[in-house]
Amino acid sequence: MGKLYLIPNLLGETPIERVIPDDVVHIIKNIKVFATENVKNTRRYLKKIDKTINIDELVFLDLNEHSDIKDIETYLPYLADQDMGIISEAGCPGIADPGAELVALAHKHNYQVIPLVGPSSILLALIASGANGQNFSFNGYLPIAKPERIKTLKTYEKQSAVENRTQLFIETPYRNVQLFEDMIATLSPTTRLTIACDITTENEYIKTMLIKDWKHVKPDINKRPTIFVLYARSF
Repeated sequence: MGKLYLIPNLLGETPIERVIPDDVVHIIKNIKVFATENVKNTRRYLKKIDKTINIDELVFLDLNEHSDIKDIETYLPYLADQDMGIISEAGCPGIADPGAELVALAHKHNYQVIPLVGPSSILLALIASGANGQNFSFNGYLPIAKPERIKTLKTYEKQSAVENRTQLFIETPYRNVQLFEDMIATLSPTTRLTIACDITTENEYIKTMLIKDWKHVKPDINKRPTIFVLYARSF
């Protein structure tokens, strides 16, 4: 009986040896079936892992936002006699990325599920923020429409203040600046905001300041992968 491995991917142009442990590399090199969010991205990643990997001998199964549960169920027979890996476009699968449905099915059918060590932008942003790591929520994307987005930001801030909860969220990179401007115009001056951008890369930028101080700073976050961390507590 095969095992289902949850395989971390790079968060950007980062050397493999910096963020992917050797034992994880060894496991990846021995897997022949991959359920993947983006086949092209996964092929490129595997070649970075080991240039000698014969990509043509591997099986790639689509696992993205368009994957139907009935299609995902057809992947289970591969686990009958071999291991399978899940790889998302960046970071760890199943967190703000596809993978949860296949993992749930594996548990349902008594296959062993093994998460592998690697970079998670959400976790790294949280621990680098200085915000509460005992009570936190990852909220995914905010609403696109400005009125709903501002209402949501106020709700997150209120929850953070009342429950001492850290709020994490993301935005499509080309809308980062717009979201930042909404936050500094909407949130309390004494609320903390962490901007964690291009985590683990040479261009990594992680900074926590109060909203009143962010008003005097213009971070370079346009079209760059960013995690926003909101914490309604002053320093």
